[in-house]
Amino acid sequence: MSLQVFTEKVQAIVGEDSRLNASVKFSTDEGVLFVDAKQVPNVISNEDKDADCTVSLSAADAVKLLEGNLNPMNAFMMGKIKVKGDMGVAMKVMQLIGG
Repeated sequence: MSLQVFTEKVQAIVGEDSRLNASVKFSTDEGVLFVDAKQVPNVISNEDKDADCTVSLSAADAVKLLEGNLNPMNAFMMGKIKVKGDMGVAMKVMQLIGG
């Protein structure tokens, strides 16, 4: 999955107001996706900015996650998803995009 497709899919899921009230950065092997959900409408970009929480995963696992073929908690326990920063924000994000 290209970074552009990942960005578009996350934007569709997050929408205008995800109610996360936090910033999240997804770091993949194809680039960065930054979600600023502290403002409404939420702002999504591919800028590498500081975030409350950084979620690192491969682009392939990002696809599986968005398609519902990868359980976020299992992926975290197996080391496929790494989290740096606010774990509470990470849990909210994974519920939002991971179903």
